[in-house]
Amino acid sequence: MNEFLEAVAGGAGRGAVYALLALGFVIIYKAMRVISFAQPAFMFAGAVLVSYLSPSIGFWPAVIVGAIAIAGVALIVERVAIRPMVGKQVFVIAIITIGIDVIVRVVAGAFIGRDPRQVGDPWGLKTVDVFGLTIEQRDIAAVVVTAVLVTALFAFFQWTPIGLAMRASALDQEAAMAQGVSVGTVFAVSWGLAGALAAIAGVFAAAGRQMDQNLWLVALAALPVIILGGLDSLGGAVLGGLIIGVTQQIVVTYHRDWFPNLDTNLGSITPYLVMVLVLLVRPYGLFGTKEVERV
Repeated sequence: MNEFLEAVAGGAGRGAVYALLALGFVIIYKAMRVISFAQPAFMFAGAVLVSYLSPSIGFWPAVIVGAIAIAGVALIVERVAIRPMVGKQVFVIAIITIGIDVIVRVVAGAFIGRDPRQVGDPWGLKTVDVFGLTIEQRDIAAVVVTAVLVTALFAFFQWTPIGLAMRASALDQEAAMAQGVSVGTVFAVSWGLAGALAAIAGVFAAAGRQMDQNLWLVALAALPVIILGGLDSLGGAVLGGLIIGVTQQIVVTYHRDWFPNLDTNLGSITPYLVMVLVLLVRPYGLFGTKEVERV
C-alpha cells in the first residue's frame, strides 16, 4: 500500500508539471483558437536560463526572473510572428509556432554546452517522511507551487479587468471587441502567461536531474493532458495533468509486476494511450465544450 501511495505522490509532482504546461496551451487556445506548439521551447529555454541565473542570485529569484524573461520572449514572438497572421487559417499559425519552437530550442540548446547543467534547485533527490511515506521534496514543491499559481491564475481571471476581458474574448471575440475589449492585448497577455507558466514547468521538470537537450520532450505529455481535460477548460488542464501524471507513475512503478515479459516500460506511452481512449469516448475531453453545428 505504501508503494502505491508513494507512486501517487510522485505522480502528483509529475502531473503538476504537466498541468502548468497544459494551462499555457489552454490559455492561448481560448484566446486565439489555435494550439501553440512553442510551449516546449519556452519550457526548455526557461530551465536553461534559470540554470545560469541561480548560482549568482539564488534559486527562487532566478525562477522569478526566468519566468518574466520567457514571458517577454513569448510577447515578442506573439507581436512579431503571430499577430500579423491573425485572421489567417488556423493551421498556418500552428505551423508557425512549430517553427518558433525549433528556433528557440536550438538557440537555448546552444547554451547547455558539453558539461551537464542543473537548475540549482535546493531539493535534488532529497526525500521527506510523510505519515510513513517516502516522498521526494521536489514533488512536494512542484505541487505546492502549482497550487499557488493555479489559485492566483483563477483569481486573476475572476477579479482583474484584463482577466475579465480575456474571459469575455474567449466567449465571443466579436462581442468583446464591440464592448471595447482590446483583443490584441488579450492575445499578448495570453502568450506572456503561457510563456511564464512553461518556464516554471521547465524548472520543476529539470529539478533533481541533469539537464540535457531532451528536456523539452516532457512537454509532449501536455498534449494528452489538454485532450483529456478539454482544449478550452482551465480546470480540466489542472485535473488532466494530475490524472495523467499519477497514471503514468503508477504504470512505471508496477510495470514489472503487470508485464514481466515486456522489457519496454509502458510509462512513456501511457499519456498517449489515455489520450486515444478519451478521444474514442469524448472527442471534446472530459471538461471541454462540445461545439454544436447547425446542418
